[in-house]
Amino acid sequence: MLNAEPLKGRHALVTGAGSGIGAAIARTLAQGGANVTLAGRRRAPLEELASDIGANCFVLQGFDVTEPDAITTGLAAARGTFGPISILVNNAGEAPSAPFEKTSAEMWNHVLSVDLTGVFNVTQATLADLKAHSDGARIINIASTAGLTGYAYVSAYCAAKHGVIGLTRALALELAKKGVTVNAVCPGFTDTPIIQHSIGTIMQKTGRSHADALAELTKSNPQGRLVQPQEVADAVLWLASPSAASVTGQAIAVSGGEVMAG
Repeated sequence: MLNAEPLKGRHALVTGAGSGIGAAIARTLAQGGANVTLAGRRRAPLEELASDIGANCFVLQGFDVTEPDAITTGLAAARGTFGPISILVNNAGEAPSAPFEKTSAEMWNHVLSVDLTGVFNVTQATLADLKAHSDGARIINIASTAGLTGYAYVSAYCAAKHGVIGLTRALALELAKKGVTVNAVCPGFTDTPIIQHSIGTIMQKTGRSHADALAELTKSNPQGRLVQPQEVADAVLWLASPSAASVTGQAIAVSGGEVMAG
């Protein structure tokens, strides 16, 4: 019989929890029994999500993954509410697009700072908690199919997500005997506010209809659709559960067959 609350009593920290994939992950981990810290920069969406989830969550606004002081302060508040962290989901990220020749050093540095160094910052700050957890701690990095292949016009994002997968694999080996598993989930194009913004940009720049712009983004997906945030969240729930204790160092594509990771 499956355990309806496989994460009962665990403390999960989800960065970038305010919307899209992060919100779906936070909601799903809470449904799995975890106490969830909702970390993000903006209070309003976090408060709205907390109202939806209920009592077993804590709102941590002003949590900027690029600012070590903000991370330290935030983690102290989270631990004061739910105790040490045993599940870390590094989800915060940004994906601005530009041709490589128009990608400024500022854009490049910002994307790597948020999408890659942010994972480093938060993971290092929570590592003592994770290593001390005696019942299988988890680090789950939300990467992207962009970390497994290349996409035009998002060179900084591709570089950062490839870095996240490399970091995932290195940490998995370092922490294997500590009882900590480290995995990456790699969504394809997912139905989030970021993708809806991208569709709007395509429509504005090309004059295409919404249907045609959507078709442009889904043409590489053999299923011919956008991935749903809940599908990504369900993969995270499994990786966080006791059932995935022997799964580590993996980059799991949730992409309708667009990318088949070997």
